[in-house]
Amino acid sequence: MASSHSSSPVPRPSSGGRDGVYHKEQDLSPPRCRTICSLPDVCPKEPTGEGRGLCNGPSVVAEHDRWTVYSSKVNLPAALNDPRLAKRESDFFTKTWGLDFTETEVMPSFCLPNITKEHFGPYLQEMAQRERIHERCKMICPNKDDVDAVSSVTTNHDKSRAELEQVPKIFMKPDFALEDPATFNMVLPWSHFNSAGGKSSRDVASSKLLQEKLSHYLDVVEVSIARQISLRSEAFFHAMSSQHELQDQLQETQQAVAVLRGRTVAMDRVMCQGPLQALRTALTRNNCVKLHNKLKLMAAVHQTQPTVQLLLSTSEFVGALELIATTKEVLQQELQGIHSFRHLGSQLCELEKLIDKMMVEDFSMYTRSDLNRSLRDEPQVLEKERLESLVFGLLRQRKLDFLDIYSDEMIIAAKAIVSQCVADSVVQIEEIDTEVIVKLADQMRLMTFPQWFELLKNVFENFLFFLQRIKATMNVIRNVVLEVLDSNQKNQLLNDSCSERSGPEASQVPSLLQGEAELAYLTHEGLFITDALNEAQQQAALAAQDQSSAAGFRSQQGQVETASSDPGNTEMSASREQSFMPSENMMPADFELNLVISSIQELMYTASDISHDRCVKVLTARAKDGSLERLSSAEFVCLSQAVEGFARDTEELCGRRSVSLRGALQSQANRFVHRFHEERKTKLSLLLDNERWKQAEVPAEFQNLVNSIADGRISLPERKTPGPDDRKPTEFLLINGQKYAVVGTVLLLIRIFLEYCQCVNDIPSIATDMLTRLSDLFKHFNSRSCQLVLGAGALQVVGLKTITTKNLALASRCLQLVVHYIPIIRAHFETKLQPKQFSVLRHFDHITKDYNDHIAEISAKLVAIMDSLFEKVLSKYEVKAPMPSTCFRNICKQMAKMHEAIYDLLPEEQTQMLFLRINASFKMHLKRQLARLGVINDGGPQHGLVVVDVAFYTENIQGLKSLERLDLNMAEVWEQKR
Repeated sequence: MASSHSSSPVPRPSSGGRDGVYHKEQDLSPPRCRTICSLPDVCPKEPTGEGRGLCNGPSVVAEHDRWTVYSSKVNLPAALNDPRLAKRESDFFTKTWGLDFTETEVMPSFCLPNITKEHFGPYLQEMAQRERIHERCKMICPNKDDVDAVSSVTTNHDKSRAELEQVPKIFMKPDFALEDPATFNMVLPWSHFNSAGGKSSRDVASSKLLQEKLSHYLDVVEVSIARQISLRSEAFFHAMSSQHELQDQLQETQQAVAVLRGRTVAMDRVMCQGPLQALRTALTRNNCVKLHNKLKLMAAVHQTQPTVQLLLSTSEFVGALELIATTKEVLQQELQGIHSFRHLGSQLCELEKLIDKMMVEDFSMYTRSDLNRSLRDEPQVLEKERLESLVFGLLRQRKLDFLDIYSDEMIIAAKAIVSQCVADSVVQIEEIDTEVIVKLADQMRLMTFPQWFELLKNVFENFLFFLQRIKATMNVIRNVVLEVLDSNQKNQLLNDSCSERSGPEASQVPSLLQGEAELAYLTHEGLFITDALNEAQQQAALAAQDQSSAAGFRSQQGQVETASSDPGNTEMSASREQSFMPSENMMPADFELNLVISSIQELMYTASDISHDRCVKVLTARAKDGSLERLSSAEFVCLSQAVEGFARDTEELCGRRSVSLRGALQSQANRFVHRFHEERKTKLSLLLDNERWKQAEVPAEFQNLVNSIADGRISLPERKTPGPDDRKPTEFLLINGQKYAVVGTVLLLIRIFLEYCQCVNDIPSIATDMLTRLSDLFKHFNSRSCQLVLGAGALQVVGLKTITTKNLALASRCLQLVVHYIPIIRAHFETKLQPKQFSVLRHFDHITKDYNDHIAEISAKLVAIMDSLFEKVLSKYEVKAPMPSTCFRNICKQMAKMHEAIYDLLPEEQTQMLFLRINASFKMHLKRQLARLGVINDGGPQHGLVVVDVAFYTENIQGLKSLERLDLNMAEVWEQKR
């Protein structure tokens, strides 16, 4: 019954099948070549009752290689995107028309009208009604094709579902089994038949009906199964064909493996057995060569001790050490375990220790002879080749403390230099008896300063020669160390490059191994042939090493024989170059050599410190009795310049700023500064105590002095002998166009602080101390002048009758002159100080503030003098004729006297400010007196009289020089009319 449906036929076994495998029936059309595809993971969808065939349904297998637009992995915007452009919106045009295309604004055409949305308004209104009707019709009347398709699918699906629903549910259960009596009775209800065993016509009809019903159920299920099979037939037959192709490939692989095994057996028989025999023969030959080389090496080692003795007889320490090291290396590596050489190693060690002692003793003797020879006539480096040989040997033996020997000898030589200089100087002085006065310090104290200063300069000069010789020797040692360091680095680079090339070149070293590497994948007796090749290669390398060792011994012995035959032509540099080759690993490491270089520099520092320390002994021996404190400024400056010059030269030679000599000089400088300051402070005090505070004439010498300060020369000019062309003294000191009326003490004060600045120029190390002392000098002048003028101390000290306004104005102007020079002095000291010492400059700020306060107090004193006068005179003022009144006449007279006294002393601006303050005081007292008298600004007779007096006062004040444009503002004296 199933055959009546349109399902695909069930596969049958064909007569030509193998192994009982079922094959699909093939048509007569020519076979198609198709690629082998993997079995699909996704099955087609479940049947829906449709009657379409396999050609119309979707098939994953059939459409696997067909390309559609859905196979594209790049969308259109990504394809048109140009990553070379910054603006993404211009990619489309630039990709089509090139990079030169740029979007520009297109000018609208004048022939076309400007179309706006309002032009489409009538059309949209007309079509809106039709569009709504059209949409309504589409919703009511759907498309005919869609309706037919939906109805066909629905009909087929419903038909299939209806047919399957006719089958009872019991046949669909997963646990359906006819062996179960309950299930059997439900499927075949025998209770409907006659149990007596007779067959009636009714029973026969019932059985036929049951049989037809079950057959109908079977047909329905078979039709459904056939429909499902028809939908999946393509994938099933594709899996079957893939299985057959896989079986064919397995058979071909089996045949290829059999052929490969046969070839492998033939290759082992033809190509492996013969080469292996050749390798065995080569190994035997290499063993014989190795034995021969060992014998030659033993013969060379046997001659080591006589050769070393020959080298030591010619002081060839480096060559002897290299030969010993090479022999010990050969004994440990190549000749280890040989009974005849069992005592040679210990003998070589004892010999090496002996050479170490010999080199140290030889270096000590060289150092002693080098440092104690004459400093002027001989060359700076003594026996340079000998020194280089000793340094190479000491470095070879890692005796890195040999510089300590040089340092100890250097201290002894420095002491000898001072003793020799003192002895040479004392011999030339007849006044000193060396038999009575034995100590060097006592002899130096008996010298005059010029004699001692010449001795000190001689000591400085000898120590400079001494340091130059040490530096030349240290340069030779440094060059040797740098040569060894450079050789170590070159050897390291060579070893690294050899290790990098050893991989690709390993197969090319022995010639007998060429062409053998291609057999490495074969095996023989359980081992790879590459293992045998590596073993042979190692043996060849050992043989080459034996040959090189023997050659090295022979070359060294040949050199020794040459040296013994002609010892006068032996060159140290050649032996050093040869010594580097076999024993570069015996030299110190790079960090140790760098430590030696650092020790060389430290030795130079030590030499500088020792020289300075010995010079300090000379300086302190002279200063023990205080003779250096009693030096004049010029002598101390000479001493300071000599010490600074020596310190500067040693710093250039040794690269170190030694502080001991500068410290000793600083100590003496502090004592000198104290004496220097006390002398000038005492001198200034004497000048102030004898000052009568009158204007002094300014000699041309002081005018030239301030002119040089204005030009930037903060120092004392050289004294000139007076001549007929000298200018006459002037009344004022002219500075930057301003006139300063000064007293004689201030002129000398200018010279005194220039002496301080000159001393700092000559001795920069005392700048801080000198600044403190100079600030103390300024404070002393300020306080003492205040006591004498404002405090009226000059009345008792000098015998002045009174302190006049002219004295006050002159003192104020002198203080202003000092304030003018304080910033200049500060800037000068700032150039001599270190940045960390700038804090001491604050003393100048305090001094400037004190001086300004003093000037303000003098101005207040002048105002107070007039204030007391106004209070005394205006208290007797009465408003009555005649006008101007006597009171105002007296006031104007006193103000005119005061103006006359200070006009030539103070600058115009300060005079105006002073009279403005005096005028304010006058207005205050006048206003108070008018208020007491009851005179107000009412236009009455008294008011008129007062106006006349005030006008007289104003006219007199404004008639004075420099006060013509002074605004007195006398209207403030009136009380307003009530």
